Amino acid sequence: MVNDVKNISTGKPKVGGAIHRAPLGTQVPVDAKTLLNGAFKALGYVSDDGLKNKNSASADDIKAWGGDIVASVQKEKTDEFEFELIESLNAEVLKTIYGDDNVSGKIETGLHIKANSKELPESTWVFEMVLKGGIAKRIVVPIGKIKEVGEITYKDNEIIMYKATLSAYPDSDGDTHHEYIISPGKGD
Repeated sequence: MVNDVKNISTGKPKVGGAIHRAPLGTQVPVDAKTLLNGAFKALGYVSDDGLKNKNSASADDIKAWGGDIVASVQKEKTDEFEFELIESLNAEVLKTIYGDDNVSGKIETGLHIKANSKELPESTWVFEMVLKGGIAKRIVVPIGKIKEVGEITYKDNEIIMYKATLSAYPDSDGDTHHEYIISPGKGD
């Protein structure tokens, strides 16, 4: 294989929304271009830190008598996504952070947000981006749950952001997420 700079890319958010959430069990796309099911709700702008994926395993070394390492056994595998939602007046963002049942109303007539210890639900997630050359990339998380929400800062010279860490759980095939990539105009 030959090195090729054409294979180097960046990931920009797809116009119209990069992060989408739907109720658990919503039909997931199996490619990078099929229109999303109407149950998916766009979560608006994301901070310029973008989307981060920590997809890593850790292992324990097995030692033989005398100290030689003779094997490694995987002890865990995490698949997490981190992002900062910045549309603090978007009801779908608020439902994502506080729970669907804890946000009611509309901004025009009044929103009511309840903060409590109710567990956030598992949901289905899609992250969409455009790579160099207009190549579409879609990451699908069939089962994901917000496991942590960062500190929320209210300050006159900063926007309100909701930093979220999403854990991706194995689907019925044992996969925590799927990635689909396609060149523009392909697969028509």
